[in-house]
Amino acid sequence: MEVDGLIPYGKDYDEDGHEVGSLLGKMFNGAWLDKQQFPQLEEIVPNVLVEGMSIIVGPPKVGKSWLVLALAIACAAGGTALGVIDVNQRPVLYLALEDGPRRLQARLRHLCQGDPLPRQLDMLCDVEPGTVEATIAEWLLLHHNQQPLVILDTLGKARPQRRGGEDPYLADYKVGSQLKRLVDDVPGSGLLVVHHTNKGDSGDFVDAVSGTQGIAGSADSILVLRRPRKSDEATLAVTGRDVIEREIALLHSDGKWQLDGFTIESAVERAEERQQKNSLGDRSMDVLKVVNTAGDIVRAADVAKAIPDIAPDQARVYLNRLADADHITKVGRGQYSAVTSVSSVTSGENLQVTLTSDDAENVTDETVVTPFRKKEAP
Repeated sequence: MEVDGLIPYGKDYDEDGHEVGSLLGKMFNGAWLDKQQFPQLEEIVPNVLVEGMSIIVGPPKVGKSWLVLALAIACAAGGTALGVIDVNQRPVLYLALEDGPRRLQARLRHLCQGDPLPRQLDMLCDVEPGTVEATIAEWLLLHHNQQPLVILDTLGKARPQRRGGEDPYLADYKVGSQLKRLVDDVPGSGLLVVHHTNKGDSGDFVDAVSGTQGIAGSADSILVLRRPRKSDEATLAVTGRDVIEREIALLHSDGKWQLDGFTIESAVERAEERQQKNSLGDRSMDVLKVVNTAGDIVRAADVAKAIPDIAPDQARVYLNRLADADHITKVGRGQYSAVTSVSSVTSGENLQVTLTSDDAENVTDETVVTPFRKKEAP
């Protein structure tokens, strides 16, 4: 420590004036941070998977291994992932610790549909107990300047046995942190870890990860895959430190996964539509469709006309419920319209408000609404 501008005899100091070995040696201030230029975050699969450690969880037999294998093929070969997402080519290590070479070969051939298996896809089906981290570290070192991707399938095959009396949260966090450190040391690299969901999945992204929150807390991103049994429709919920939180609609058929839409944005909209359908029921969805496609003010009589087996009184109940849940907008007494946002306002004698629908496919580009005025007394 410097006293009155004097440096004590026999002390060694670094360029910032801290004693060598001081706990403050790695401290920095705002001025230093403001001058730094960091590389852009590497998006391995744009809007889905970024650099760092990510965990993908889902119930058994939901298709997690098929999904990550498809991502591995796309990244190792370059081209498209999930049918439409452009990805850059990179080395990939797939640790298929629950499969053997024969099953892995059959799945790869099925997904590649006659194309050669990617040369940049390295695979391991058997790793010596207690050496998973060292194995990953050695492979990352070989490809440290190529922004590589490692897929660990599954975490349960790699994590050590918890010691008796060890705190479960701390043990889980330690395992996750050690895995995360491997890719943190290799800029631009990613580690995707396959894990299971809790049996009592509450619907929350973090709560869905099996075990304590120590595993989820150590990860940079969490992906939750959900698919009802015997259904080809699924959702992939994504959240994390460096990604936009969203739910993406997917389709699953014969082991193959693709977006339910031509873009991420359309797949997100599709996921929202599915949620509405599940929560509203068929008749409410019918009424909602009438309002969204009308392109104008809708009344109960309009709904009854469009849906012959529903009476105006019933239609009025459905319209009120949809408005209360913010699925449609009540613009006046007995009058409803699609959910809208104000895009421009023109002041003057004849005030006009231009409304633009959030659902551009179901309405005209612009709907001009002239507010009602009370008739002035003569």
